[in-house]
Amino acid sequence: MEKDPSCYQDAAKTVAGDGLGAEGTEAQLDDVVGAPPDYNEEEEEQKYFRRKRLGVVKNVLAASLAGTLTYGVYLGLLQMQLILHYDETYREVKYSNIQLEDIDRKVLMGINVTPVAALLYTPVLLRYGATPLPVGTLARVPTLPSLRPRRFFGTKWAMFLAVGIYALFVSSNYWERYYTLVPSAVAIGVAIVPLWASMGSYITRMAQKYYEYVNYKEEHVQEQQRAPRGACNAYVVVFQTIFYACFHLSFVCAQMPTLFFLNNYLYQLNHTLFGVKHCGTLSHGTLPGFNKTVLQSLPRSINLIIVESALMAAAFLAMLVVLVLCGSAHRPTEEIDLRSIGWGNIFQLPFKHVRDYRLRHLFPLFIYSGFEVLFVCTGFSLNYGVCALGLEKLAYLLMAYGFSASACSSLALCMLRLRRQIPLLAGALVHAALLVTLFCWAPEPRHLVQAPLLYAIAVLWGMGSALNKTSISILLGMLYEDKERQDFIFTIYHWWQALAIFTVYLWSGLPMKAKLSIMLLTLAVAVGAYLWMEHKLAQHVAYRLPRIPRPRHKMHGYRYLEEDDSDETGSEGDGGKDDNDEQPVESASGDELPKDDGDQLG
Repeated sequence: MEKDPSCYQDAAKTVAGDGLGAEGTEAQLDDVVGAPPDYNEEEEEQKYFRRKRLGVVKNVLAASLAGTLTYGVYLGLLQMQLILHYDETYREVKYSNIQLEDIDRKVLMGINVTPVAALLYTPVLLRYGATPLPVGTLARVPTLPSLRPRRFFGTKWAMFLAVGIYALFVSSNYWERYYTLVPSAVAIGVAIVPLWASMGSYITRMAQKYYEYVNYKEEHVQEQQRAPRGACNAYVVVFQTIFYACFHLSFVCAQMPTLFFLNNYLYQLNHTLFGVKHCGTLSHGTLPGFNKTVLQSLPRSINLIIVESALMAAAFLAMLVVLVLCGSAHRPTEEIDLRSIGWGNIFQLPFKHVRDYRLRHLFPLFIYSGFEVLFVCTGFSLNYGVCALGLEKLAYLLMAYGFSASACSSLALCMLRLRRQIPLLAGALVHAALLVTLFCWAPEPRHLVQAPLLYAIAVLWGMGSALNKTSISILLGMLYEDKERQDFIFTIYHWWQALAIFTVYLWSGLPMKAKLSIMLLTLAVAVGAYLWMEHKLAQHVAYRLPRIPRPRHKMHGYRYLEEDDSDETGSEGDGGKDDNDEQPVESASGDELPKDDGDQLG
């Protein structure tokens, strides 16, 4: 039985109608969710990365402001409280039965001794385990919190925690007792190295992110591969300069409580310096003969509470700045669970990095950096400045230092055009000349005619400090471009600096000539070691870098999906190797050998 041909014609019409209907639906869908006719993809992409670059600049400025507020509040409160507690009458009237002088000694001990152990715990607080994704990886970050990569603090949250501990120290001064002051001082000691190590690592990482957002069309950026050596150096120079220009203003901010509050209660220099016989290079210890009563009237408790509340508000503002304005240092896809790397490896890696001769040759420079900043705040400002001009001029002397250091931090920008050795050696030369001058000079007590020379020395010392600190941070950012190493490197730097500050605390009873001789010798060794390092780099001497271990066990859940199972051990090609293996030359690969270390940007 044959079918009617009209049936086939009806079926064909039906299929054609369905096809036209599908095409119409797609056209309507494109009208609703498709791009507008005037949409320019390249222009929108440019706008997107411009916003990203502005976000990086915002992060740098926010971190710089937070560091300035935090250190300014800490120094200002500590200086004001030590002056108040030094006064005999103040101690007897307000705290006769709690031995405040002994508490102050233990507070200073807690602040200066505790950082000695910081090398053991700081990398754990900062470590993200950031590594670039393998080429061709499709990175997906689930929206469910339980499936996101697990992490332990990290750079931003370590900064926030440390700033919070500084705020805790401020709050403990509302009720000055042994059980409030000493534990908070120990907490400050615990937080010192993590704070400044996270700041240094954060600023360097922001420079690298800015480079990525500027060069977003480059193939190595799109595939999240390592940038060419030296590509980020210009941004490291600029961002570290901005940070230290802001940070050195903390020495100015720290003088506000003394300048606007405490100076109204201080005796003049004829009273406070009555028993002082020798100043400067002839002095021993910390200003011997200084009068035990420095306050002509005692400040009211309500006034002290107002000042401390203002400082507390500034510390709380610093916390908010870090929390709200500072973005994360790493992408979510760069995070690796610390437990997958192994806690033992995290503890060992700072010590393993010491095998790198570049870092070893910089140790004397790190130590001198700690010596000079505490010397200017104690040895120079007290045994030279206060001894000649009186305690009421201490704030002005340190403000001259702070303003000079902030302004002269911009001199580090010459690294954009000149060799990187020049700013560092210029700062060392300035300090060497000043140390020789101080070694040969003993100002007369209560002799105000010497004020211009003392202010000039403070300004020049600020210039040397700015060149020293800014150049060291820039140099570390240039030498160690791998973001997974920066936390360890800045931890080592600030740990050695903390050890140097502890040494200055111990030598407080030495003659001034001995202190100056130690500093001058350390500076000479530091310059010699640094020049020898640069010579070895110019000769392309290979350096040893420890290998950053990869995860050794199978991860639960998923983070990175690719054709092969990236969560399996050995999926990145090195899982079967021993985690303790070193790359005797991460150095020997073409992009690790410092071929351009002698060039302008290093």
